Amino acid sequence: MTKGVQNVEPIRSLEKIEDMKWALKRHCSERDYILFLLGINVGLRVSDMLQLKAKEVKGKKKIIIREGKTQKPRTVHLQNIYDELNDYIKGLDSEWLFPSRKGDKPITRIQAYRQLNRAAEMADIEEGIGTHTMRKTFGYWYYKQTKDIAKLQEILNHSHPNITKRYIGITAEEIEDSLAGFKL
Repeated sequence: MTKGVQNVEPIRSLEKIEDMKWALKRHCSERDYILFLLGINVGLRVSDMLQLKAKEVKGKKKIIIREGKTQKPRTVHLQNIYDELNDYIKGLDSEWLFPSRKGDKPITRIQAYRQLNRAAEMADIEEGIGTHTMRKTFGYWYYKQTKDIAKLQEILNHSHPNITKRYIGITAEEIEDSLAGFKL
């Protein structure tokens, strides 16, 4: 019996993010680690990441892609993961950035999902983990660091700030906590 679509959450603990990285390196593969690293640092949908080719990314600090879902162009900044990404690309024997075992095509969303869940199990992450966890984690931490919901809304191509807040799990409790110490 298959599970229904589960609601995935961002990873809200930096320690758990590090645990995921460790588990992906140790129990999965460098490919899966780089997929996670790219996902949490740029916030692309997994379907867009899986379509990337190594030559499109190699040696570049930023790229422009056309998002599959929205068909909008998006500038993707890679400088924060440039070294790790390019070291990984040097060892690739495929045109695809995230090749399947045969190398003639990219891994599927299902394979990415399996590897992320395998790593999450090793990292003792019990919250719902899926391929969208990476994008939500990016959004959550971008917001935590910048507090700029309007810019994040634009990055994620959402139509309204409330959609973005709900998407990254900014709850009423967190809003209340942020107001508790506010004073002019």
